[in-house]
Amino acid sequence: MLTSSVLFEALRKKYPRAELHYLVYRHTLPVLRNNPHIDKVIAFRREEHFFYLVNAVRLQKYDAVIDVQATPLTALVTGFSGATTRVSYEKWYTKLACNHVFSRSMQAETEAGAAIEKRLRLLSPLAPDFPKNLKPKIYLQNREKRQALEMLQEHGLNPQEQDLLMISILGSSQQKTYPPMFMARLLDWIVQHTNTTLLLNYIPAQENDVMAIYNLCEKETQERIAIDLYGKNLREFLALTSYCKALIGNEGGGVNMAKALDIPTFAIFSPELQKANWNVFEDGTNNVSVHLRDYRPELFQNKIQKELKAENMRLYREFKPELFQEKLLEFCQNHAS
Repeated sequence: MLTSSVLFEALRKKYPRAELHYLVYRHTLPVLRNNPHIDKVIAFRREEHFFYLVNAVRLQKYDAVIDVQATPLTALVTGFSGATTRVSYEKWYTKLACNHVFSRSMQAETEAGAAIEKRLRLLSPLAPDFPKNLKPKIYLQNREKRQALEMLQEHGLNPQEQDLLMISILGSSQQKTYPPMFMARLLDWIVQHTNTTLLLNYIPAQENDVMAIYNLCEKETQERIAIDLYGKNLREFLALTSYCKALIGNEGGGVNMAKALDIPTFAIFSPELQKANWNVFEDGTNNVSVHLRDYRPELFQNKIQKELKAENMRLYREFKPELFQEKLLEFCQNHAS
């Protein structure tokens, strides 16, 4: 959803008087707050019936509908929208619903990466000269920044006097989470090689998993982790992250949100994922990522995606932090004391 928000900036620049709406899941609303390019957000829950969505979209009488998700449900909504221009990615069912479809397969031409360029290409039926390179942005209010600073100060932290690192300690699922023992060793290594305080990105429901990693860390590392300081909601996490020198950890939403705040990132990819699909705006300095394939390519030879998914946890066990510590050290030297 955040990555697709670049479409609104591109459309606003091209068509400043256009009415631009975004249909999204309700739980994603905090990321869109204060975005000046979106006129209206239509929010819905996963359990809501598709007839509700079809009706909600059809009533707006859109000239164009761009379906970025390309699921059977969104294809139905797009197909029944009544819009003259209906665009999506190429699937057998989107071909029935849309009059413009595009393959997801493409080689990135800019540092924006394939994820961004694929989305911006969806605008080409509207005009031929949209940009290929736009960065997603998150808009924080001064009030949110001030409240986050007060939270830091209440925990004895001052970002003007000490460097803070946000750690994306858990992935969006077990399949996308760096093994706990390796993550603990990585945090120990960061503490040994930097003079930083670590903040952890998690929610209360994940506390047991986080504490399992925390308890595997050395005592010195535990003393440098602000374990009780975390964002109680997504906007608090964003505001706290804005005071950090960098975000390090599991690739996922936290990494992409940090990039949208112009915070440097070091992302660890799950072995089953294709790094080229999501390493957006990677430049080797401000945004860096690592994948087991970078260090042990022989483990991936002649493996199809289904096999990689089945072997993901076994491959993770091969992804020892020592493989990329030199790269992480360079990253830390560039962004933290």
